[in-house]
Amino acid sequence: MGTPKTDKSLIVEADSAAIAEAKKKAAAEEKAKLPKPYNDKENAEEKIAELVKKAQTENKNIILQAGGNWCIWCLRFNNFVQTTPELKEIVDKSYLYYHLNYSPENKNEKVFSKYGNPGEKFGYPVFIVLDKNGKQIHTQDSAVLEEGKGYSVEKVKAFFNEWIPKS
Repeated sequence: MGTPKTDKSLIVEADSAAIAEAKKKAAAEEKAKLPKPYNDKENAEEKIAELVKKAQTENKNIILQAGGNWCIWCLRFNNFVQTTPELKEIVDKSYLYYHLNYSPENKNEKVFSKYGNPGEKFGYPVFIVLDKNGKQIHTQDSAVLEEGKGYSVEKVKAFFNEWIPKS
């Protein structure tokens, strides 16, 4: 009589499923706590046109943060900028900031096609920088700004400083 054999792969699969479920739950809890800056009811075309007029009078560039309230990384980035004083200061001083919604309820296809559909290439969030006249001057993949489970202050600051209006 030998010792009974146990199938260790079943234990590993159960552990993996439990870990995946725990991660999913943690992400849902985090998402629930973060501010939801995207408005799927807003007319993005009209809003961007208003921002261009305002940018001309204030001599600022515009950042379109494309994504949605469904996107944990979009919500993390917004919260990161709003709660990091040195980043918030750069944004408030040099930019008009707009959360361009992309969701099943409102894909803003006309607006996204105008900027080359960057979400298809980079995922979300993706940043579209416009000059004060509304001309697209840069598209930024957010993945290069990440660090660990969040974003790098230095990388984000460098991105913002790169595209501030030249006096």
